[in-house]
Amino acid sequence: MATLLYKLGRFAFRRRGVMVLLWVLVFGGVGYAASSAPAPPADTFSMPGTESQKAYDLLEDKFPDASADGATARVVLRVPGDGKITDSGAKAKVGRVVAELRKAPQVAKVSDPYAGGAAVSKDKSTVYVSATYKVIATKVSEKAHDALDDTLADARKSGLKAEAGGDAVKVEQTMNGSAEAVGIAVSAIVLLLTFGSLIAAGMPLLTALVGVGVGISGITALGSTLGLSSTTTTLAMMIGLAVGIDYALFIVSRYRSEIAEGRERHDAAGRAVGTAGSAVVFAGLTVIIALGGLIVVDIPMLTKMGMAAAGTVAVAVLIAVTLVPALLGFAPIKVLARKDRARYKGKPLSARKQRKAEKRAAKLQRPNLGARWARFVLRHPVGVLLLAVVGLGTVAVPAASMELGLPGEGTMAPDTTQRKAYDMMSESFGKGFNGPLMVTIEDKDAKSESAGVRSKMAKEPGVESVGPAVLNKAGDTAIVNVVPTTGPDEDDTKNLVKSLRGMAKDIKADHGPEILLTGQTALFIDFSKTLDDALLPYLGTVVGLAFLLLMLVFRSILVPLKAALGFLLSVAAALGAVVAVFQWGWLADVFGVDQPSPIMSTMPIFMIGVVFGLAMDYEVFLVTRMREAYVHGAEPREAVVTGFRYGGRVVTAAAIIMISVFSGFIMEENDLVKMIGFGLAVAVLFDAFIVRMALVPALFALLGKSAWWLPKWLDWLLPNMDVEGEKLSRRLAAQQRTRPWQRRREPQYRG
Repeated sequence: MATLLYKLGRFAFRRRGVMVLLWVLVFGGVGYAASSAPAPPADTFSMPGTESQKAYDLLEDKFPDASADGATARVVLRVPGDGKITDSGAKAKVGRVVAELRKAPQVAKVSDPYAGGAAVSKDKSTVYVSATYKVIATKVSEKAHDALDDTLADARKSGLKAEAGGDAVKVEQTMNGSAEAVGIAVSAIVLLLTFGSLIAAGMPLLTALVGVGVGISGITALGSTLGLSSTTTTLAMMIGLAVGIDYALFIVSRYRSEIAEGRERHDAAGRAVGTAGSAVVFAGLTVIIALGGLIVVDIPMLTKMGMAAAGTVAVAVLIAVTLVPALLGFAPIKVLARKDRARYKGKPLSARKQRKAEKRAAKLQRPNLGARWARFVLRHPVGVLLLAVVGLGTVAVPAASMELGLPGEGTMAPDTTQRKAYDMMSESFGKGFNGPLMVTIEDKDAKSESAGVRSKMAKEPGVESVGPAVLNKAGDTAIVNVVPTTGPDEDDTKNLVKSLRGMAKDIKADHGPEILLTGQTALFIDFSKTLDDALLPYLGTVVGLAFLLLMLVFRSILVPLKAALGFLLSVAAALGAVVAVFQWGWLADVFGVDQPSPIMSTMPIFMIGVVFGLAMDYEVFLVTRMREAYVHGAEPREAVVTGFRYGGRVVTAAAIIMISVFSGFIMEENDLVKMIGFGLAVAVLFDAFIVRMALVPALFALLGKSAWWLPKWLDWLLPNMDVEGEKLSRRLAAQQRTRPWQRRREPQYRG
């Protein structure tokens, strides 16, 4: 691996113009494909194989007209004080609201709230009007949104309390683009402080932006073909930007180290790609495995997000090992710190500058902060180990109280019109009215069968009311709405769903009709069960593949094992922090959390996948340096110090960059994006600075040489990937001894 990448790095460095031109063509081609591609599809949510999904599929087949309906808005109107919404004056005001809605753009039909009386509350204080649009929610125009807002404003002026819910109502939670800007700005500062060179600092930023541009453009170009919605790019942008900067950072940093050791520039570029590039390739593979493994969950939305992000990570790896060395070829000396450039330009140094250079060289030989920290941990491994484990365990405690849920109007901020409408409906019509259960009854004589089913369900404890059966044209399928007495997120409602589904199975067993239950609460139950069933297979697949990959990298059993255990600590602590902030409301004002609410159901499995990949990144980058020193003859403890001496500062900078990128997304208005950004930021914080920087050296100190133990039979079976460049070093040393005349110096850089 190292030899192949060494050749690739040298080729990219020497043929830099060709390599840059190739990437320019790729960038332009993908960009053109994205600009000419059809619009991406709307967001859809499905869970193949679940009862809720079967019910929705049945409705689409049996009620094609209803399934073709677009977005809906439910306008809730209330008379203040002791007034009645059924009075003539109030009816006139409601009538004007209905008339305005019918004239609004894109509206297909508007219900008459007084027809049948079902839309009027029992105390006659509140009524709701349902408006159905001709288009789906993502296609509702700004004019239509404005018309709905104007209608609500007019109703309020008339003296009514008016609020609206439904997917046709504008949600002020769009991506505003500030996250990327904040992340890039902080990354630029960290890179400048790390490298002391604008060129070196700008190179990782430039290549990361190119990688994200290619990845996002590719997703957009394939959006209509593969069914990738616009929100699919959120995760790809977040992960791609973070790893793109980090991977380029490691290549540039290693190149500077090779130059400092006196290598020729083309040789330094080759060695940088051969060693650090090998770590980049395997680190990228762990992230790709973690993201691609989401396919095991069998939820199309998660699968698409994971595969899109994995593709962007693959692009970042390719750019790191090809475009980065090519750009180094254009500025082989300017990537160095200004104080180190003169001696590499072939210019004689003055006596004063020579003395300064000698002092800097002497200073470089002294232990840096990373080496001193490693030696401290090696002296106190047990204390550091206990402190780190207890600290992370304490932060992880709130995770035991995690409540999972799906985002809805009931979890929105209290000042939004959707939340106000939700609360008004709960107060006037009952808590269960906001989460009715939809029952489908399929039978040749659905009309008569539905009567018996309705009668049995109405007697079930926890049922507020059972609506009339609605038949399709063929008369073989009926829809019945069941309103629970409790709210959508309450345990009693979940128990009611299980009870009604048990009743449905008993009815079918007695040669009755096929009965399926769906709705918000039923959907949540099925969603949670799907995630629970997929968690162990997902963990087994991802951790198993990554374990094998890390065995190839480190040729050890204990190193991958401790890497996986450390990951479990960091992800548990990260989930605990997410619960404390977003569910309990701790520091809610600091992080802009408007409304504490249950954690998004996809968050745990999503964080497990992403954090595992990122955690293995730092494991590979840091421990590869230790392994490199060990195979070149260093004692185990000294190998740890060497790894921190050369890798500690760079890993720290990479972690700070990744934390800054993820933290930028906390500023977004979208609650899910905010939660993901916070979770990933604290996960990287815990994993990089506590697990990898403290637990790893402490465990190496306790394990000693046994950390690198591998059974002889397994050592014989596993191919040697030469990630640390041992074979490469021997090959290059042999070439220099046997063919010294082939060594050719590069022309002196004059740029």
